[in-house]
Amino acid sequence: MTLAHASRTKPFVRLSCSLVFLAGSLACDKSTANNEAPKQTPPSAATTPVAATPPTPPAPPPPQPGDLPPPPDVKAPPADAKKTDSGLATKVLQEGKGKDKPELTDTVSVHYSGWTTDGHMFDSSVKRGRPAQFPVGGVIKGWTEGLQLMVVGEKRRFWIPANLAYGESPGGGRPGGMLVFDVELLGVTHPPKPQPPPDVPGDVAAAPKNAKKTKSGIAYRVLKKGTGKEHPKAESIVNVHYSGWTTDGKMFDSSVTRGQPAAFPLNAVIPGWTEGVQLMVAGEKTRFWIPGNLAYDNSPNPSAPKGTLVFDIELLSIQPPPGAQ
Repeated sequence: MTLAHASRTKPFVRLSCSLVFLAGSLACDKSTANNEAPKQTPPSAATTPVAATPPTPPAPPPPQPGDLPPPPDVKAPPADAKKTDSGLATKVLQEGKGKDKPELTDTVSVHYSGWTTDGHMFDSSVKRGRPAQFPVGGVIKGWTEGLQLMVVGEKRRFWIPANLAYGESPGGGRPGGMLVFDVELLGVTHPPKPQPPPDVPGDVAAAPKNAKKTKSGIAYRVLKKGTGKEHPKAESIVNVHYSGWTTDGKMFDSSVTRGQPAAFPLNAVIPGWTEGVQLMVAGEKTRFWIPGNLAYDNSPNPSAPKGTLVFDIELLSIQPPPGAQ
């Protein structure tokens, strides 16, 4: 828009001046022929070049109810802001009490508000009244870098250049140019650390004589009694730790080694699990020998383990299915 307005204005001014100067030249020739001194014409608005006025930039959208006022230094980082090699500028607004800084693989809980440099607030967890949670490595580059400078309890202002945010003209409703954020780091969650694999069961090759057996052919043996009283239903959501082996002792899956329990509806797993886990109570740990027809023998997945499978399952908790009263 600025270039378009300027290109229309300037040629018009030059054309007007050319016509005025041409008329003055003709008048001068005529007066010379009459031996009269040329008359001095006082300058007029037509002969005075007019400077092109740049168009007024569009005003930012009006603030919405509940918007936070922009910081006084929203237009540019102040002299006391610290700048990183990437161009990110930051300033501590409130010192934190923590000692450890988040790492790339951590998940953070934050309160934040964001403005464009014209003072327009485009997002705020403070306005929504609930903190946001996300992986440090799952946001714009300026956030990823800035969060790793902070400790829990700290509040810091970021001036994030466009190349570390959404670009100059990103479209799609995203704000362009430099963005300013006030970020308060509320908490940091570290990912679970991988654990060593559990030992292969000594009776992995076949169920021992003291194992109980269901009519369907599942054999099981309680390794640790539980403290709960209720048994899950097929529709229940269960939280479990488990490890699985083939009968030659090869472990093919384990939530234990991942360091994170698994949660799923009990009717969404292999039939041997659906039947077997319903025999358990919370806190119980049981070993199952599940025949292939109740496991993956009928699975079209060629990489699924076949034959009898052995699972050690610890039932951590039971949740009712969605929508249950």
